Amino acid sequence: MASEDVVGKRSDSAVSTIVNLAEEAKIASEGVKAPTHAALLSICKSLAAGGIAGGVSRTAVAPLERLKILLQVQNPHSIKYSGTVQGLKYIWRTEGFRGLFKGNGTNCARIVPNSAVKFFSYEQASKGILWLYRNQTGNEEAELTPILRLGAGACAGIIAMSATYPMDMVRGRLTVQIPYVGLNFSVYESLKDWLVKSRPFGLVQDSELSVTTKLACGAAAGTVGQTVAYPLDVVRRRMQMVGWKGAASVVTGDGKSKAPPQYTGMVDAFRKTVRHEGFGALYKGLVPNSVKVVPSIAIAFVTYEVVKDILGVEMRISD
Repeated sequence: MASEDVVGKRSDSAVSTIVNLAEEAKIASEGVKAPTHAALLSICKSLAAGGIAGGVSRTAVAPLERLKILLQVQNPHSIKYSGTVQGLKYIWRTEGFRGLFKGNGTNCARIVPNSAVKFFSYEQASKGILWLYRNQTGNEEAELTPILRLGAGACAGIIAMSATYPMDMVRGRLTVQIPYVGLNFSVYESLKDWLVKSRPFGLVQDSELSVTTKLACGAAAGTVGQTVAYPLDVVRRRMQMVGWKGAASVVTGDGKSKAPPQYTGMVDAFRKTVRHEGFGALYKGLVPNSVKVVPSIAIAFVTYEVVKDILGVEMRISD
């Protein structure tokens, strides 16, 4: 009888445990709610704003983008484009207005989804990082630091690149784009915060920055990101050229060397470039490329904020 009582008690205990677990699971499931219509609409608006920002910024600098490509691939022994102004004039004269925007549709088809995911991912990563930061510090009023914004931007770059590019292209592009995207977001957001808090030169009215001031912040962000990441882009392009027929003549520009340069990796490419051509070689083409990139970044940031304001999407990261 004693053994039966023990078995009975154990059975009752097991049933009670199962019932308790079932009740806890029910409570937990009730707490998990499907995204509301308003939440889904907000996500769609945020993605749309990011996509529009990417399309507008790319279209605004489309002539410079086409000229950059033409400069990169033109025959060094038959120069048609010798500079930015001369090159744009030559395209206008030979191909007309439409020639300045040739290929822009294809570029936008690539940039728009990437930009949409990038801006949305940055906001979500910023919110998540800020939540963790406040929990760790115990300070509910804490704000993102420039380093944390850099991390959020890097996360956004990884997510956007992985979501919108074939996987065989992701590895090479991430090497350049992660620091570039991270710096862009970090500098832009930190500079805006500093201006709002310090209010220098009367630039802030009622805690709001003008469109002109935001453009200036975006231009500063683009300048910093472009300058820091540009050597990585130069090295990446040179590594891509290894094995191409006539690659050496493109790199050296004199056509004397017959064998293309060989690199064992990115560090080796850096070392050989600096040893043979000097440190300045890492910044070849920086100025004309900045003419395209800096206004593009500025326009993208401001367009994103303006479109989100028009669509009525809340932008505060701290919410």
